[in-house]
Amino acid sequence: MPTADVLIYTRTTGYRHASIPDAAAALTQLATELGRPAEVTDDPGAFTPKRLADCAVVVLLSTTGNVLTSDGRRAFETYLRSGGSLLAVHAAANAEPDWPFYGELLGTRFAGHPEIQPGTVLVDDPTHPATAPLPHRWTRTDEWYNFTSDPRDNPPPGVRVQVLARADETTYHGGTHGPDHPLVWCGDIDRGRIFFTALGHASETYGDPLFRAHLAGALAWLTDGRVDGLTC
Repeated sequence: MPTADVLIYTRTTGYRHASIPDAAAALTQLATELGRPAEVTDDPGAFTPKRLADCAVVVLLSTTGNVLTSDGRRAFETYLRSGGSLLAVHAAANAEPDWPFYGELLGTRFAGHPEIQPGTVLVDDPTHPATAPLPHRWTRTDEWYNFTSDPRDNPPPGVRVQVLARADETTYHGGTHGPDHPLVWCGDIDRGRIFFTALGHASETYGDPLFRAHLAGALAWLTDGRVDGLTC
């Protein structure tokens, strides 16, 4: 498994979140605290077999639209299946709409959101490093994403998904999933690992100690040694 650095990718060809610079700075600091140097880039040329071989984790940070070349897609899929790790944050659910593998990897696609408003996150797994720092009911203001499907439904061969936290749709309006609204999940793909959090819309989010602990736990899990089965 790659054991070097963290590649934070910020390219957008659709909507661009104003929070990306603050998010990239926060993730760089969190990676450094884990002993991992970080590189922030919006250059699709970074997705080569040689560059990815040096990556412990690739972060897709609110990437939207088609952000990879055909060669980059092939290199990235090989990297993940061979033991690499992906941290997908917020609008990364709206990336690569023309690449079927990416939709299968996340298990779903972005389907819209209501207006930004307070709501409550329900933590289902208090033992995972990314959710262990959080209260069981975590009230916050964010963009509450809806998805095209439940990521646990009909995963393709080689992909496994476990939901770690859900949105409590009774605490805000505009949810479309009902009582089982996935919001944060982790998974395996062949020898690699994936982690997705739908949270992280606003710049101030990345200064929130709880949210930073959430991201730090995700990075720690993704850079941990390979263990058979999900550890979440």
